Amino acid sequence: MDNTKIHVFDTTLRDGEQVPGCQLNTEEKVEIAKDLESLGVDVIEAGFPVSSPGDFNSVSEISKNVKESIICGLSRAVVMDIDTAAMALKEAKRKRLHTGIGASDMHIKYKFNSTREKILAQAVSAVKYSRKYFDDIEFYAEDAGRADQDFLAKMVEEVIKAGATVINIPDTTGYTLPEAYGSKINFLMNNVPNIDKAILSVHCHNDLGLATANTLSGIQNGARQVEVTMNGIGERAGNTSLEEITMILKAHPYLKLYSEIDTLKIVELSKKVSRMMNMPVQRNKAIVGENAFSHSSGIHQDGFLKHRENYEIIDPSELGIDKSSIDLTARSGRAALKHRLSILGFKLTKFEMETIYADFLTLADKRKLLHDEDLYEIMEKKNGK
Repeated sequence: MDNTKIHVFDTTLRDGEQVPGCQLNTEEKVEIAKDLESLGVDVIEAGFPVSSPGDFNSVSEISKNVKESIICGLSRAVVMDIDTAAMALKEAKRKRLHTGIGASDMHIKYKFNSTREKILAQAVSAVKYSRKYFDDIEFYAEDAGRADQDFLAKMVEEVIKAGATVINIPDTTGYTLPEAYGSKINFLMNNVPNIDKAILSVHCHNDLGLATANTLSGIQNGARQVEVTMNGIGERAGNTSLEEITMILKAHPYLKLYSEIDTLKIVELSKKVSRMMNMPVQRNKAIVGENAFSHSSGIHQDGFLKHRENYEIIDPSELGIDKSSIDLTARSGRAALKHRLSILGFKLTKFEMETIYADFLTLADKRKLLHDEDLYEIMEKKNGK
């Protein structure tokens, strides 16, 4: 059986940019959009045009500057939003509208003060109206994670009939558990008669730390588009990380799912997004965190030095990282210390190593993390200099 492509929809410039303090100007957004295009992202959600003149201008400029990736603009299921998005996207070589409305009873009652029947009619009307400008229309059923399955299935069926080409099933609040989310996607795949006429997309939030797990469960059950951000930035606790889902697919080829992301460019773009959006990446963040390929425990260091795959499931070179790092701390063992000293040109007998190791532990307890200059200091002390 051939491998199946997973389409990557990046919303760093829309959902990611909604984080307080992460706002970018138009020039910065265009720069990141071009980097996302180079990375191999299939769809770039460039913004929410009706929300502000600045967002409108950014979507418009990105549309002019990006040629390969599809450029997407967000709208509510409102005529004014759709008209504005169409104007902002008019110069895009490949364009998509992302429109939608709440699907859960929670949203229908408390956000829209409406009924299922009225919400369904508005959803269908919005998609039909969008056909005036767009051939590619993605519909989001907001809060689908908490929506009634039968009503959600009916909504999906009707908006596909109206002309939607992609259906986004968001876990808007990050509430759903992976098994339940996967089951919801599976239910739609098997209970919406015209589901073959559209691509199911998964958009997961990380409020319970489950965004990536839910996204994976979704594509294992039939979804073929993932909605992600660089470094997992986004509303509240963030979104599914582009780098995490990309490397999961690469590390598990038996899934027979793949993306066209150029993994060699991930780390560089991660750092740029972190810097430009003023959003530091935590040191222990999967894939792109500073500690992702570093080893400090003696047992781990010894195993790693004997065979990299003892403690690494990803080769750092796949991400453009030269090599893993062996961090010298009070938890490090003799193998790591010997390895680092040999790189610095010091060859020691077993007896000398024991003496040096004792000095090393004493200094490591004081300084927490030792560098090459600290090792030179230890060796100079040993040689009486």
